[in-house]
Amino acid sequence: MSELTTVPKAIGGPSTYLDDRLGAGSFLQRNLRKVFPDHWSFLLGEIALYSFVILLLSGTFLTFFFKPSMMHVVYDGSYEPLKGVMMSEAYASALEISFEVRGGLLMRQIHHWAALLFVAGMMVHMLRVFFTGAYRKPRELNWVIGVLLLTLALAEGLTGYSLPDDLLSGAGLRITEGVAISLPLVGTYITFFLFGGEYPGEDVISRFYSLHILLIPGILLALISAHMVLMWVQKHTQMPGKGRDNHNVVGAPFYPAFMLKAGAYFLFTFAMVAGLATFAQINPIWAFGPYTPADISAGSQPDFYMGFLEGSLRLMPPWEINIFGSSEFGTLPLSVIIPALVPMGIVMTGLALYPFLERWITGDNREHHIADRPRNNPHRTSIGMAAITFYGVLWLLGANDELSANFYISLNWTTYIGRVAVIIGPVIAYIITYRICLGLQRSDAAVIGHGVESGVIKRLPHGEFIEIHTPPAEDIEAHMRGKEAIQQVDVDVDSEGIPPKGMRGPLGKLRGRMSKAYGGEKIPLDDGHGHGHGDEHAEITSGDDRSLTH
Repeated sequence: MSELTTVPKAIGGPSTYLDDRLGAGSFLQRNLRKVFPDHWSFLLGEIALYSFVILLLSGTFLTFFFKPSMMHVVYDGSYEPLKGVMMSEAYASALEISFEVRGGLLMRQIHHWAALLFVAGMMVHMLRVFFTGAYRKPRELNWVIGVLLLTLALAEGLTGYSLPDDLLSGAGLRITEGVAISLPLVGTYITFFLFGGEYPGEDVISRFYSLHILLIPGILLALISAHMVLMWVQKHTQMPGKGRDNHNVVGAPFYPAFMLKAGAYFLFTFAMVAGLATFAQINPIWAFGPYTPADISAGSQPDFYMGFLEGSLRLMPPWEINIFGSSEFGTLPLSVIIPALVPMGIVMTGLALYPFLERWITGDNREHHIADRPRNNPHRTSIGMAAITFYGVLWLLGANDELSANFYISLNWTTYIGRVAVIIGPVIAYIITYRICLGLQRSDAAVIGHGVESGVIKRLPHGEFIEIHTPPAEDIEAHMRGKEAIQQVDVDVDSEGIPPKGMRGPLGKLRGRMSKAYGGEKIPLDDGHGHGHGDEHAEITSGDDRSLTH
C-alpha cells in the first residue's frame, strides 16, 4: 500500500541520527518510505538515467585529452597508415585518445555506446508512458519535459558525433550545413555563426564542443532533475490489478528494496555498456581518415537516432520554389527544408501536444494514477503505432543505398516504394492496430464471461464433448477489470434542442464527433462467469458422465 504502518529499523535508525543533528529525520523518514510499483516496465526510464550518468563520467575523462581545434597539424602518432597526413588537431587528439591514452579507446567506445543507449532508453520509456496513458493529469508537465529531453538528446548526439572531425562525421556536418543554409532569411547567418565563415570554416568544432560539454548537458541535467523531482512528488502510476486504485500505490519502499534494485540495475546497465565497448567496435575513426570537403564516402550512415532525418532527405523529391519565378530573387529548396523540419516537427510537436489534445477531445479532467492497458484505448494505441511506422519507414530508407546494394534492388525503386510507404504505411498500421486492440478486448471479455480453459474434457449424456471452463485467477481478473470506459464530452441537446456551451459552432461539432469516435466503451466486459461451457451444461451433467482429462 502507499503507507507503511511501522517504520523499519533500517530507516528509523539513520533518520533519528540525522534528525538529532540536522533536523532532517522526518523528511528522510517520509521519503525513504515512498513506495515504488514493482512492474518491470517502470524501470525502462532508469536505463536512460543510468546511461546519462555513464555519459557524464566517461565524457569527463575524454575532455582531459581532446583538443577542440581545427588548426591543421601533421600527424606523427602511433597509427602508421596516417603518419605524415595533414589533419585537424581535433582528429589528431581523437586518434591519440584511441591509440596512446591508456584506456582511451575503451572510454571512447563506452561514451558512444552509452549515448546510443541514452537515446534508445528515452524512446522506449516514452513509448511506455504514451501507450499506458501515464502522461494524463497531473503529469502533463513531466511529459512535456520528457519531449524536451529527447529533442535535446538528439542535438547533444549531433554535436558529439561531429567532434572527432573524421570523414564520416564531416559528411554529417555537411548535411547540417546544407540544412542550416536552406532556412529562409536566417540560414546564412546561422551557417556563418556555426562555422565562423564559409564552410567548413575554422570554428565549428570548438563551438560544437562548447555546446556538447557545457550548454546542452547543463540544460539536460536541469530538466532531468526537474523530471525526477516531479516524478517523486507526484503519486506513481501503476498497472491495474488486485488491491490497486487511484488512491494507493502497491509495491516496495524506496529504502531498502527499490534502492537495492536500482543499484543492481545500474551495475547491470554499466556492465552491458562496458561489454559492448570491449567486444563490439563502434565508430573506428582511424578507418575513415580526416575530413576534407573534397572527399566523400559511400555507404555512410549516421547513428540510429538520426536515421529518420537521413531517410526523409533521401526520399524527398527535388522540389524547389524560385521566388517571383526567378532564382535571382532567391530559392526555397523544399527538398531540404521539408525533410529537415517537417518529420521532426510532426513527431515532437505531436508528442508535446497529445495530452492536451486528448483532454480536449474527451473532456477528461480527472487525475489518473492507474495506467491503461494499450488495448483498452485502441485509438491512442493505433495513433502510436502509426507514428512508429512513419518513423520506421524513414529510418529504414535512410539506408536505401545499402538496401539496394545488398538486396540487388534498383535504388530508384527503393526510393519510390519508400515515398509511398511513408504515407500509406501509417494508415495501414493504424487500421491493423485498431482491429487487434478490439480483438484483444473481445478476448478479455470472453475470459471474464466464460472463464479460462481448464484442460478437462467432459462428455454429456447425449454424447457431446465439452471442455470445462473455470474462473480466471483473482489477480488476472482484477487486471482485466481495471479497464474503464474512455470519457466523452457531453453533446446532448437540452429540451429546447440547444447543444451545451462549447459544443456549438463548427469547432464544437468537430470536437463532439471526435469525442464520440475516440471515447466510449468499445467492447464491454461481461459480468460473472455464467456463460461458459462449464456452467451452461452443469445442470444436465450427472455422476454417470464420462470425463477425459488432457
